[in-house]
Amino acid sequence: MGFKVLTVSQLNRDVRNLLEYEYPRVWVEGEISNLARPASGHIYFSLKDKGGQIRCAMFRNRLLNSGFNPKNGLQVLLQGKVSLYEGRGDYQLIVDNIQAAGEGLLQQQFEQLKNKLSQQGLFDSSCKQPLPIHPQRIGIITSPSGAAIQDVLNVLKRRFPQIPLVIYPVSVQGEQAVPDIMKAINVAQKRNECDVLMLIRGGGSIEDLWAFNNEGVALAIYHCRLPIITGVGHETDFTIADFVADVRAPTPSAAAEIISPDRHELMNNYAKLESQLIQIMTHKLAQQSQKLQWLQKQLQQCHPLNQCEQKSQRLDELEYRLISLQNKWLMKKQSRLQEVQQTIQQRHPAKLIEKYQMTVQHQKQQLNQLIQSKIQQNKQSLSGFSRALDMVSPLATLSRGYAIATHQKTKQVIYSADEAKSGDLINVKVKQGEMTCEVK
Repeated sequence: MGFKVLTVSQLNRDVRNLLEYEYPRVWVEGEISNLARPASGHIYFSLKDKGGQIRCAMFRNRLLNSGFNPKNGLQVLLQGKVSLYEGRGDYQLIVDNIQAAGEGLLQQQFEQLKNKLSQQGLFDSSCKQPLPIHPQRIGIITSPSGAAIQDVLNVLKRRFPQIPLVIYPVSVQGEQAVPDIMKAINVAQKRNECDVLMLIRGGGSIEDLWAFNNEGVALAIYHCRLPIITGVGHETDFTIADFVADVRAPTPSAAAEIISPDRHELMNNYAKLESQLIQIMTHKLAQQSQKLQWLQKQLQQCHPLNQCEQKSQRLDELEYRLISLQNKWLMKKQSRLQEVQQTIQQRHPAKLIEKYQMTVQHQKQQLNQLIQSKIQQNKQSLSGFSRALDMVSPLATLSRGYAIATHQKTKQVIYSADEAKSGDLINVKVKQGEMTCEVK
């Protein structure tokens, strides 16, 4: 056949790979039905809407990490990958994350915008502007009728009521909130009447704070030349505006605390600085007084009369040192002269000849002693050698009646009678003389 035939398993595997490749991660919203919880801890259910349904599987570890308790009839938002269960050929969704719909969808949009702006560099710390330490005028962008403005005014009044305030009224919730906030930031920047801006709002749900998660508001904050501090919602609330702002405060009141100096602390600091200044001035005056006294003493010491007295004393000292050095020099020369005289006397020719004669006589005696001692040692050695030679000499053996027989021709010593033949001539050496004998 000219076409490829697939098995069911091959077809299911190809379809599964295709689905997982085309839909690696998707978000799907729908209602849970036919929920099943086997002993393995995994869950299996159908996700449906008015037009259809899809089988879903969520494994135990994913379910535990989500912290969500699925129930039939709940409207949920799922994240997962589209796949195929090859054993039955069922098209299904493998769920990685599950959360309630509505707020969960807003959270998803929040994360998407956060990632987008982060990649664009709107959250980089290098783009943050420092807040003024002592602001000359503070601009407040908020709702004039909300509780947040009252909290901020109370904090500023308590900490530093002298700071002038400019309120830019805006809507902080609803459709008009986003354009109002963007316009207020642009107006404050054009007027340039404040050196810092506060963007504040009281607490609420994620829907109530949604105007502060808008991309347009984020860009307006990012491009603003004035430093902006945000105080939106409660301590646990985080908005896109917080990430873009130069400084984020957990609450509106905390933002007022951060931006305003504490007058009591400033007064204490001023008092400390005053005390330190007095101490420094007192210390400086004491130093200058000591320096003046020292200069007066120096001036007295530099008086011409004092200089003459000092020079005269110095002259006497030099005269004394000169006399002392002369005496030391003379004594040294006299000592050297005595040494030279003694050396001359010791090296007089007569004394040298006498000294050398004594040395020669002494060495002559030593040489004679050494010669006599050496002769005696050699005599003793010769006597010992003679005795030893006599003991091993053949002549000594001959003196005891022995003789030495040698072949007349070969001169070799005869040790055995077998070594001589009848008629051979042999030499026989005795103590006195030598004989030629014939063997019979």
